[in-house]
Amino acid sequence: MQRTIEIRTDDLSGEATRRLIALHLAGMHDNSPSESVHALDIEALRHPSLSVWTAWIDGELAGVGALKSLDAHRGEIKSMRADDRFRGTGVGRALLRHIVEEARRRGMSSLWLETGTTEDFVPAQRLYESEGFVFCGPFEDYALDPFSVFMTRAL
Repeated sequence: MQRTIEIRTDDLSGEATRRLIALHLAGMHDNSPSESVHALDIEALRHPSLSVWTAWIDGELAGVGALKSLDAHRGEIKSMRADDRFRGTGVGRALLRHIVEEARRRGMSSLWLETGTTEDFVPAQRLYESEGFVFCGPFEDYALDPFSVFMTRAL
């Protein structure tokens, strides 16, 4: 049975969202040294350059993702995370496609992202590749780091 995924703009005030962001940050710190963690906390996600969406299934928070405006033409995908209970259900893909469409609607011509290199990040890398992202070098303020890979996609 295919369940409906509802994607909503999120103001980061809900307890479920705050809990998932905290889980995301903890997971990043579990898999990478602190200097290689680029995930954002709740306060950083409130920056005006960022928009956050959450995915819901049957009234339960299933995932989160954000779009950061780097400039008028480029965006960065941030804080993509599916709740463990919903991994493998299409939540990540639905959020990613929503962010891609929103970036297009805003007139952006490319999207960029940073993700990890350890085994735990392979499913994310595969998801991004399957949606047209390709590996590239560091962008913006990122530097080469053995715990980071960088990807981009033209829109």
